[in-house]
Amino acid sequence: MTRIGGTEMVDWNLAVATATRFVRPGPDVSRDEARAIVAELRRHAKSSEEHVRGFTRMAPPGAEPAPEGGAAGTGAAGAVPPHDTPVLVVDRPGWIRANVAGFRAVLKPLLAKMEDRRSAMPGGAVLGAVGGKVTGAELGMLLSFLASRVLGQYETFAPASRELPAGTQGGRLLLVAPNIVHVERELDVAPHDFRLWVCLHEETHRTQFSAVPWLRDHIEGEVQSFLAETDIDPGALLARLREAAQSLAGARPEGEQGEDEGRSLVDLVQTPAQREILGRLTAVMSLLEGHADFVMDGVGPEVVPSVAEIREKFQKRRASGAGRLDQALRKLLGLDAKLRQYRDGERFVRAVVEEVGMDGFNRVWTSPNTLPTKQEIAKPADWVARVHRKADGAP
Repeated sequence: MTRIGGTEMVDWNLAVATATRFVRPGPDVSRDEARAIVAELRRHAKSSEEHVRGFTRMAPPGAEPAPEGGAAGTGAAGAVPPHDTPVLVVDRPGWIRANVAGFRAVLKPLLAKMEDRRSAMPGGAVLGAVGGKVTGAELGMLLSFLASRVLGQYETFAPASRELPAGTQGGRLLLVAPNIVHVERELDVAPHDFRLWVCLHEETHRTQFSAVPWLRDHIEGEVQSFLAETDIDPGALLARLREAAQSLAGARPEGEQGEDEGRSLVDLVQTPAQREILGRLTAVMSLLEGHADFVMDGVGPEVVPSVAEIREKFQKRRASGAGRLDQALRKLLGLDAKLRQYRDGERFVRAVVEEVGMDGFNRVWTSPNTLPTKQEIAKPADWVARVHRKADGAP
């Protein structure tokens, strides 16, 4: 447990309580409607498993993928054992609890480092006595903002608990039912199609990690290396969290800008060594997100009849945001970078598949050395030249 003078660096319980208190209520549905929605999402998550494996030709070790171009759910893919990672259909407070648990596990090394630094400061113990409460409250405000926007999420490093189970190697798939219903109503699209479309994206992430056993450890190693290189003033990070929380609460005057305006929270913890690590992480996350976007559309209208309409409306919503405050917070939290990951990664996947086919693209999962660089994400032909020419013995 990370503590300063007997007090945790972050009051995680307060973060959960604050986020749960301030998160917006979900759309109005009856109890029977809610049960039906949860049941349908679970069915879609199950059916998505075969659709994704058939389209991507990816399967866990020891299981044969479907034949190239074969219909989803046919061939050997249908005999693939079920995923070990559970699917959890949650409400907004459930998403908050799951993410706080994940943050607590992943950020433990960083918080320990910040604890050591603050302990050496004059009055560090006194600051610690109130700092955990302040940080917990501000983190809770940010989570309350995010909790109404996430449709689904594959938690790669999720710690298991009785309330929130995870797979034996970690990981769980979350589907946030009220957010899915809210967006499908906002876009005025077919609920059945939209729910399946969302599940296809999230199931792709689950398949990526189950079919590529080294991927989780590779990303975890990069994240921990990034955190280990962090040299951050605790006050700078807390000030940035406070700025975001004040924006949510309307306490920051409109038009007021600080000297770090336009920088995200991630920008504040970058050292030269971290920039190199972050470049690799950006590339692999762009690959994973772009691949999921490519698959959710590529499964085709025979599975999601209104996929073209959904994609067009969803892209417009994703690009526009909900207003100036939403756009400012997206930038501060680094969410604009995530939107670019979807776009750039999908272009990379599409270009490579068009050039060398799905099996040729799947060489990307061979080892960390075959992952695209950040530069190759922007120039897919360079990745094809490097990986395929080397593998095929071309000069």
